[in-house]
Amino acid sequence: MKTQAYSYSDTIAGYVTQVDRAARSFDLQTSNGGEFRAYLTPNTYARIAENLDDSYQDCTGRMAEMLQPGQQVFAYCVFYPQAGELRAEVKSMVFPGEGAGVYRHEEPDWWIRQIRSIANSYLRWQFNYPSQSIDYRNYRTILHLAGGKKGDYLQETDTISRMVYGMASAYMLTGEESFLEAAEKGTEYLRGHMRFRDAEEDLIYWYHGVQVSGDREHKLLTSEFGDDYDSLPMYEQIYALAGPTQTYRLTGDPRILYDIEKTIELFDKFYKDDEQGGYFSHIDPISLDPRSPLLDKGNNRARKNWNSVGDHAPAYLINLWLATGEEKHLDFLVDTADTIVKHFPDYAHSPFVQERFHEDWSHDSTWNWQQDRAVVGHNLKIAWNLMRIHSIRPNDDYVQLAEKIAQLMPDVGSDRLRGGWYDVVERTLAPGEEAHRFVWHDRKAWWQQEQAILAYLILQGCLGDKDYEKHGREAAAFYNAFFLDHDDGGVYFNVLANGLPYLLGNERLKGSHSMSAYHSTELCYLSATYINLLIKKEPMCLYFKPRPDGFPGRVLRVAPDILPRGSVRLTAVEIDGRPYTAFDADELSVQLPDSRQDVRVKVTLTPVK
Repeated sequence: MKTQAYSYSDTIAGYVTQVDRAARSFDLQTSNGGEFRAYLTPNTYARIAENLDDSYQDCTGRMAEMLQPGQQVFAYCVFYPQAGELRAEVKSMVFPGEGAGVYRHEEPDWWIRQIRSIANSYLRWQFNYPSQSIDYRNYRTILHLAGGKKGDYLQETDTISRMVYGMASAYMLTGEESFLEAAEKGTEYLRGHMRFRDAEEDLIYWYHGVQVSGDREHKLLTSEFGDDYDSLPMYEQIYALAGPTQTYRLTGDPRILYDIEKTIELFDKFYKDDEQGGYFSHIDPISLDPRSPLLDKGNNRARKNWNSVGDHAPAYLINLWLATGEEKHLDFLVDTADTIVKHFPDYAHSPFVQERFHEDWSHDSTWNWQQDRAVVGHNLKIAWNLMRIHSIRPNDDYVQLAEKIAQLMPDVGSDRLRGGWYDVVERTLAPGEEAHRFVWHDRKAWWQQEQAILAYLILQGCLGDKDYEKHGREAAAFYNAFFLDHDDGGVYFNVLANGLPYLLGNERLKGSHSMSAYHSTELCYLSATYINLLIKKEPMCLYFKPRPDGFPGRVLRVAPDILPRGSVRLTAVEIDGRPYTAFDADELSVQLPDSRQDVRVKVTLTPVK
């Protein structure tokens, strides 16, 4: 194709290699080695990435100082045809930090301040807190761009649970009581309104949600979501546990543990395939049978997928093991990892894993919207979670697959020109194609950025590879430059390929079937953990508030995540503001005092350098 004879705008992300002060130009090298020359104009302006609740960080007057070799920059340019070539003139720039190799998102409190802001936004949007009390009767699934509610009175179980997860995680990082109150009230609301106890089977499962009308509520047993309509999808049952499990880590409430264990029994009795391994993705709500003909209408009969196998680990199971130390939960984690390693790789045909299967693990390449397509973030999610499980049950196969994914994905799933990670692409190339085609668009979703950031952070933290450091930094820099909504709070659902927010349809929302305070807060919580404890080797504090009837043996386990053994020690504990010495530094556990009331526990975790 000939050089375009028209102007257009785009973002170039790269590293400064050379600066020509006289020509007011600089050269950029992109992540994939491409070279661009960009020219400053009299109206070019620049900022340094700012966190949520930060003031605007203008550095327009310091551009000459900032443009130094090695400095990463996002340059939004207008490209003009000129003399048979394209001339890139910079309109604005974002610097991720104050110098080459300096990234603001690696500051010790960056992600802690971000999770506080996101959690406060959701408290304000959902409950008008602090002007009004936290009352989950006012919770709504749909939130508009500025957090407003309008015309929808559906309360989905999973979105409440995801918000509860965010509140519990925010409390763990900040110790702010309003977040704990929101986590506990939300968990209690789920138990009272969304939980169904089958007394005959002695099991618990969770409603899809409730439709609220004044003081009346209509319970919705089966999913209302199009892909899963009139069924009990596994992932909805899984994510119903996300918030309560994270809350259990804080309080040890034995009622929450009972609910979790009875739901896992549901999984094992009705979703698990004892003959060929793994878990079915859907069951019929009447017979609880994954092979029921009633599931044919959704193409969900006797199917397995990434969500039904892999989502256990990040959604609740890792956090459950961290809270209990129970070997049976670790065995469950290992089983999910082994199943993924055995069945998901498909590298003879595609650089992406296979995500959908029939009962016998043959590939399902005709299911509804997915067909033979890859969700980029699911590949990265596998790498991230395999590395977590490897740290407690070492297995070279886990590391090999995680590294293979990490090495393949940048070329096929990321934007090496602008930064950021794509959404859904075709798994294979058609004849003559050199790039995997986008299924719907080239936009970038907030949750897929999270998977990339966490995958490369934990790989860097565990293995120390410079390539992983580079990819992790680039992903986090793009996210913090473009996804934070500095006007209305929280994060955007999607941005365009160039980083500008995409604000149409469902992607305009701050709350939806897909979005609540989960992935954004999970990113904050675990980025703070990996960066501080594994990469920068900085101490970090966590907060808990155990109940007097919580945690068997009154043992509080305070590991923030599954980290390599011996990488972190517990160096200080305070209970109700006073130093406390009954703790095991190596096992990261606290022997709680015999108390008749909740106690406030603050712990300091220190990396072993």
